[in-house]
Amino acid sequence: MVLILRYFTAGESHGKGLIGVIEGFPSNVHINVDEINKILKMRQNSYGRGDRMKIESDEIEFISGIRNSKTIGSPISFIIRNRDYKNWEKFMDPISCNVDEKKVLKPRPGHGDLSGIIKYDFEDCRNVLERSSARETAVRVSIGVICAQFLKNFGIESASHVIRIGNIYNDKKYHFNQIKESYKHELRCLDETIRKKMIKLIDYAKKNGDTLGGAYEIRIKNVPVGLGSYVQYDRKLDALLAGALISINSMKAIEFGDGLETCCKEGSISHDEIVYENGKYKRNSNMAGGIEGGMSNGEEIIIRCYHKPIPTLYAPLKTVNICTKQEDFASVERSDCTVIPSASIIGESVALTVICQEFLKKFSGDSLREVINNWKNSFSI
Repeated sequence: MVLILRYFTAGESHGKGLIGVIEGFPSNVHINVDEINKILKMRQNSYGRGDRMKIESDEIEFISGIRNSKTIGSPISFIIRNRDYKNWEKFMDPISCNVDEKKVLKPRPGHGDLSGIIKYDFEDCRNVLERSSARETAVRVSIGVICAQFLKNFGIESASHVIRIGNIYNDKKYHFNQIKESYKHELRCLDETIRKKMIKLIDYAKKNGDTLGGAYEIRIKNVPVGLGSYVQYDRKLDALLAGALISINSMKAIEFGDGLETCCKEGSISHDEIVYENGKYKRNSNMAGGIEGGMSNGEEIIIRCYHKPIPTLYAPLKTVNICTKQEDFASVERSDCTVIPSASIIGESVALTVICQEFLKKFSGDSLREVINNWKNSFSI
């Protein structure tokens, strides 16, 4: 039976905490909790984040599935506690609380507020925004780091960096090891001159109560040939990655390889020619971004993700009060100016989770040793 790795998240932005559950993870994988907390901190401390991040200090607390820092094959569960809950308990207690004082009646344009209250029959946008908040992504980052620690046993690594904030774009090409250097910077942009311009733009937008979108690139190397499949639409690796990544808050577009460029070119210059060297097939270029026919082809997987400016503005847009039906200005919650540096951490983690899921489908095993044996014994060209 093929091991299916799946996960669930739960929790509200101002509730007791965020919950993650992972099922189908092999046993005997060493888990480095300090590494998880380090990446969680990077997600929080990226340039452009708001005041909420000054309150929270995210740390993972495992509840089950791990003993003496090794997975034991049973479901892994954990909590990331919300430190701000002590200030919100009287408004968010699951059993009895004051639902009137923090009621949100003015839905934000661009957010899930209005569609959410219509769908679930609410009279308070608070019920929607608490769960639709990007705070949930702290759980998905944690899951991604756990998956990364498994994939490291097979030489699979990832990196990401910011390539755009607003109208400022870094179009330079970088090698994988260069991209790793982005973790040294809060903005996660590799070019110092461009980074300074981006910071100046973020500071200007923040001063004016505005927000900024942008883009980042994810790279994953040493992915074996054949993850995903061409035989059904819902098994294609790029479809699975796109679906998972587009679920991240504020993401609006995704690109694999040179997708945006090649759509404007002839086929004769848009594909990666195949050669055979040292007993292996390879490509002389990587315009496909490591995925052909819905399957990994052995080259680096290259993904670019594009996010809109987040819709919570300190200079709010016009909306309609859902109680009075009169024109008003949208509600204001604590907000970021830009999420792009933080989103690059989130996107990288989400992409690694998909790679881990597909890796386990192909080289399935109940324990790390069994997976390694299946991987070593697999037919590879």
